[in-house]
Amino acid sequence: MSNVCLTSRSEELLQEQLARGPYRSPEEVIEQALEILARKESAPPFHLGPSTKSPAEAVADILELRKGVRLGGLKIKDLTHEGHKY
Repeated sequence: MSNVCLTSRSEELLQEQLARGPYRSPEEVIEQALEILARKESAPPFHLGPSTKSPAEAVADILELRKGVRLGGLKIKDLTHEGHKY
């Protein structure tokens, strides 16, 4: 086991957590924080980068996704007109 020197800000945060939370010791606070950090770092990143699909593949995917999606017999034009009433 090694000793850890806390900065004044770290000490302040640790004291706040001890006062606020259900923790019984500084070690519990630090362990909980490290577990949360480990889960966060091991989670797969959420990525909205450039697509690797061609435009034709993207269109095919969109057409496939819309199969079976119904508007109860209404047309988009009818819905647009309905919105203009209010």
